[in-house]
Amino acid sequence: MATQVIATQAPMYNRRYDADTIRDRNLSLLAAQQRMRRGPTPEVFFTKRIDNSRLVTADDPQRAREMRSFATAMAVLFALIMVYGWQHFSAIEYGYRIEAEKQQMEQLNEQNRQLRLTEAQLGAPARIDIMARQLGLNAPAPGQVVRPENTPDAGAPVLAQASPITPMLTADNRR
Repeated sequence: MATQVIATQAPMYNRRYDADTIRDRNLSLLAAQQRMRRGPTPEVFFTKRIDNSRLVTADDPQRAREMRSFATAMAVLFALIMVYGWQHFSAIEYGYRIEAEKQQMEQLNEQNRQLRLTEAQLGAPARIDIMARQLGLNAPAPGQVVRPENTPDAGAPVLAQASPITPMLTADNRR
């Protein structure tokens, strides 16, 4: 049914609209409506085989140019979107790295603080004195401690010093 209505409307688009064509159109629509009220009628469709093997397609250079420009525009747009995405995800990745480094820095600072606290506890003079007494060590008796003076001993090692080189005159050089 729908094919009949469309078929009756198709010629109308090509002609001028005047009172006769409008009246004919209305009558055909009324007839189509009456047929619809009567109930479905069996429709038979025949297939028609169309052989397009002899058709030759002609190249359209303007269409090809349009398609090339469209493909180029899409490629540029795709590249821009990919660069934006790459930058965006790189920024997110660097943000995660920075946060991980900050956490590691905080952990190392806390570990450093703990080590300094442990060093201060282990180096406390009261603790060292208690451990020395447990090992049987006593405070030195007067005269037992000898403090070195600033004068170096004759047999003590000395720090080497560099002096400028002076030519020595030998018997071979005097001649």
